[in-house]
Amino acid sequence: MEKLSERQKMVLSMVIHEYIHSASPVGSKNLVERYKMDVSSATVRNELAALTDMGYLQQPHTSAGRVPTEDGYRHFVERLQQVTDLPESVRRMISHQFYQTRHDVEQWARLAASVLATQSQAASVVTAPHPISAKFKHLELIATHGLQVLLVLVLYGGEVHQHVISMDEPATQEQLSEVSRTLTDRFRGMVSIEVERNLQELDGLSSLFADYILVNMRQTDSLSAGEVFMDGLTNVMAEPEFTGSNEVRRALHLLEERSLLNELLERTILPGTIGGVQVLIGGEGIFDELRQFSVILSSYGASGLSTGTIGVLGPMRMSYGRSISMVRFLSRLMSDLVVETLGDY
Repeated sequence: MEKLSERQKMVLSMVIHEYIHSASPVGSKNLVERYKMDVSSATVRNELAALTDMGYLQQPHTSAGRVPTEDGYRHFVERLQQVTDLPESVRRMISHQFYQTRHDVEQWARLAASVLATQSQAASVVTAPHPISAKFKHLELIATHGLQVLLVLVLYGGEVHQHVISMDEPATQEQLSEVSRTLTDRFRGMVSIEVERNLQELDGLSSLFADYILVNMRQTDSLSAGEVFMDGLTNVMAEPEFTGSNEVRRALHLLEERSLLNELLERTILPGTIGGVQVLIGGEGIFDELRQFSVILSSYGASGLSTGTIGVLGPMRMSYGRSISMVRFLSRLMSDLVVETLGDY
């Protein structure tokens, strides 16, 4: 792409800001009047034509104004967009909401999804904190009713698995508590392969429940992310460019299909970049489902402990400054929560 003059940078930025708010092609006269520019409409029209030739803008119809292209948005995000901190009042409000749920790990992702959708007016996607590799922390076995037993497996990093197991023979709570203590003492701090090596030394109830533990830990190891939470889907569906379109449904399918979402996160979130923000515009030629969208993603957590991903999905004309600031702030906030709350797990 050609190098832009200072005036071309300014005009491109103006076009994108106007298009973000209006969703309508932007003309030279509109820019001159809206921004009280000290040049003529003809001069601005020439700059719009030059930016179109360079591939930063496009003209839907001969008599219409201009709209940004993927390259235009990309140049705007990488070089022209001013990303500022969120207002202090907003940061305090969000921090207070998370402070109230700081000990409830299961609520973090759900709250983050709600906050992101509300503040960005886009769709949000958040994965719950997930350990890099499953490491045994604690086991509880609770007699419920009949022959059923509730198995509660806690992993380092705060992830909790619960399963109701049907027994062939009844077991007292005293027996179950003794098995819980035995397996917790034996397996504490072990990863799945270490648990497997210790199975042959067990028998009876201990062997039965140890098998369930191993299955759960292997399932955790096979996942690249924790449970997925989404919010604000109606925000995107209400955007004028998607009225009567199937584009939103295709994009939502990408987020809802776990294997496709994992591929998106693995391709977008770089290893070891906790807190960094990645912006995906138009699917970057990889994800056809996202060709009309932009996605802003960041990872949170602590390396070696537990990590997750937060992000927003919206039309390419989304408010990048606000959305990037929100994603970055929540990423840092949730990383602090992981360290402070899960560091002892």
